[in-house]
Parts: sequence; C-alpha cells; structure tokens
Amino acid sequence: MPRRHLRMTGAADCSLGAALRALRTELDLPGAFPPEVLAEAEEAARAPDLSAHEDATDLPFLTIDPPTSTDLDQALHLERRPHGFRVHYAIADVAAFLRPGGALDAEAHRRVTTLYFPDGRIPLHPPVLSEGAASLLPGETRPAALWRIDLDGDGRAVHADVTRALVRSRAKLDYAGVQRQLDTGTAEEPLALLRDIGRLREEQEVARGGISLNVPEQEIVQRGGSYGLAYRATLPAEGWNAQISLLTGMAAARLMADTGTGILRTLPIAPDGAVARLRRSAHALRVDWPHHVPYAEVVRSLDPTKSNHAAFLQECTTLLRGAGYTAFDDGELPDPAVHAAVADLYTHCTAPLRRLVDRYASELCLAATAGKEPPAWVREALPALPKEMAEGTRRANTVERACVDLVEAALLEGRVGELFDAYVVDVQERDPATGTVHLRDPAIVGRIEGGTAPLPLGERLRVRLTRAGPASKTVLFAPA
Repeated sequence: MPRRHLRMTGAADCSLGAALRALRTELDLPGAFPPEVLAEAEEAARAPDLSAHEDATDLPFLTIDPPTSTDLDQALHLERRPHGFRVHYAIADVAAFLRPGGALDAEAHRRVTTLYFPDGRIPLHPPVLSEGAASLLPGETRPAALWRIDLDGDGRAVHADVTRALVRSRAKLDYAGVQRQLDTGTAEEPLALLRDIGRLREEQEVARGGISLNVPEQEIVQRGGSYGLAYRATLPAEGWNAQISLLTGMAAARLMADTGTGILRTLPIAPDGAVARLRRSAHALRVDWPHHVPYAEVVRSLDPTKSNHAAFLQECTTLLRGAGYTAFDDGELPDPAVHAAVADLYTHCTAPLRRLVDRYASELCLAATAGKEPPAWVREALPALPKEMAEGTRRANTVERACVDLVEAALLEGRVGELFDAYVVDVQERDPATGTVHLRDPAIVGRIEGGTAPLPLGERLRVRLTRAGPASKTVLFAPA
C-alpha cells in the first residue's frame, strides 16, 4: 500500500511539471518502449489468441475507475441469487496478447509495475495494449479471466472458479458518479448491489480481524494563481469496490493453496515496537486509542475527513512494511502464508495491466479451475517472481516518495521563512529535538530539526519553513 496517493490537476505546465519530468531522468526510470516491443504489441493487438475463450458478452459488465483512467483491468457484474449473491469479476487477460519469452514479456519483466506520477505514468505495457486492445473499455469485446464467486446471505464466499471468456463492458463509471447514484437511490440493481455486498464483505473483514486503510489522497489544488495541497477522503464506493478485489484475491489464494502451486502476497504481524510507535502517534494526533482496544477497531473508527485522523491513517501504513511475495510449488504453504492486514490467504491477481505478478496468478488459477497443471512458462518464472516484484515495488515506492517530497517542496517554493501552525506527530528517540510535523494547511508532513529543546509530542507548534523548492526536493522546518 502506498504511503500517499497524489493527484495533480492543471499543474503540468508550471515549474512543478518541469521538475517532475526531470525526476524521471534522475531516477533512471524506463523510457520509451523499444521498437521490437512496440512491433510485437501492435501485432498482438491485431490478432490475440482467443481460442480458449467462452462467450460471456451477454453479461452487462461495468467498470469503476477514476474519470481519466484508460487502463481498465477489472469489470464487474453483480446479481442477487436465492440464497445470496454471485459476483462476476472480469480481469483483463494479458496473457492472450503476450508470447512467453517474447520481447513484450521480457520488457514487462524489466518494468514490473506501472509507475505513477502526479502528472502521468510510465506504463508496464505499451498503450496499444494497456489502454487499447487489452483494456476493458466500454462497448468493446475483450478477452478476460472471468471469476464467478458465489456468496451466501452474509457475504461469505462459498464457491469460486475462473475461466477464460470474452466480455463486453456496457459503461465506464467513476467513483463520484457511483456514489451519487447509490446515495440518491437511482442505481439499478447490479450497481446497487455494490453497496450491499461491499458492506457485507466489510462485516466479514471485521469478523476475521482484517483491516482496510482508507488513506486520503493528497491532492494538488489550484487556488487563484497558485497551487496548494489538500487531502481528499476516499468515498465509501471506493471501499466497496476494493472489497470485490480483495474477495477475488482471497479466492485466488485459496485456489492456489488447494492445488499446491502459487504465489501469495504475505505480510507478517507487526512487531510490538511498531505498534508502540503508532500508539505514540495516536496520542500526538489526539486519536483516542484505549489500551484494551485492538488496532483494527481504532482504524475503523477514524474519519478521514478530519485532519488529525487523516494524518494518523498515513502513519498506519507503517504497519504494512514487510509485505512481500512468496512463491511455493511443493504443496506446502510458506510461513508466514497469511497477509496480516487481510487476515487470510491473499494474492494479487486483479491488476495485470499494471502489475507483473497478476498475470501469473491468473494463469495459476485458470489451471487450477480446469484441473490442469500450470503452464511450463508460469512454473519456470515462479522462483524469480518474488525478487522481481520486490525490486519493482521498491522502485515504485521510491518514485512515490520522491514525488511527494518534490511536490511539497515545489509548492512551498518562495515561502522560506514563513511561519506555519503544525502538530508534532513524531519525535526521534535518540534526538528528541528532531522529528516530524503535520501541517493542516497546506496538507504537508515534513521533517523538523534545529531546535535545542525536546519537541512537544502531540502538541501544536509554531514552525518556520527553512528549506523548500524543486532544487532541494524536500521541505524542512525548524521551531519558530
């Protein structure tokens, strides 16, 4: 899970946009796709292998994504059944376009993930596939790995399988529009069921001890002739949609576990020291956390529209450190096998246009449903996938951290020496005069140092900006 989400609107032509472009070069990130990769992608887009796909175009699928998204990995159709619900979840079938060992495949292993910037992205696959022939765009027939997951009346999964199918999305919806339809009661049943099933799955998450972090997006907003930062709280519809993805990832992990071959997304239980540090942050941010209350229950009580709760949610992502990928091929599950935040077996399988491992997870599950051995190319790649994904994830996190730091520094350029109201949210144990402060306006979390007295953890503090601007790439504060 990322530390912060960033979205930039209308700022690409300012100095910040130039600095973000320069950042791509400084971090030595992938550039344009090689000619042989583009040629193979063009050929694959014209003639994908659809010989194994059943026809499911009669199901009225829809997608729910940010308004500007064109790399659409998932489409869903929900229906009520006599004793519960059925979730139809179509995942873009990237393997229908990629030849194992070919130029496209090799380039995907080099890139590993799509890299996101506030002003754009560096895609995992060429746009002719990721935003075209392989994307589940409305009105287009597309190959997919089609999941059918049956739930009982309480939202528990009772059966899951996945097959190759041709699907056609009827509509591309965005979260704000979906939330509006659900709130006003104008959503037709397939969409209205997103709220019903989403809430049931949230209840199941609580029952098994799982936790979802609804981390607010850090958004660059225009204010008159300048730019600022603000937090945008996620909508309930985003959480309900995420529950469908979680459900599918859990079903996929179970299928792989039952057949003895797979790759899991794992997360060990957070050490006591990390939880103790988070308790100090809660105290600092005036978040009530009684000693007898579990961490998951505290997180579920938070209101991300409140600035102190939003800051604490950001701090909660530190407990997700240590997440990784673990492959197995001997029938014996790894230890640990469970993802601590999901509180169950879990894998990534719903974003193959943007993440390398998902293509392999889909193939493993398709083979498991069909009662067949996984393809040789999948099995051969499994041992190296955890390391590849770790390196790709590390690069994505580096990009994200650099973007956050750069955006904050650029938007405070020219304000060095100004005073701000802040809260001290962290103090270093070895140097209590150094720590972290959270500004409510603008929405910035930055380092503070240079004082002589210990920082007052949890207290409001007047601070002076001592460093900012694209050249510095970070912001720095000192006690006023």
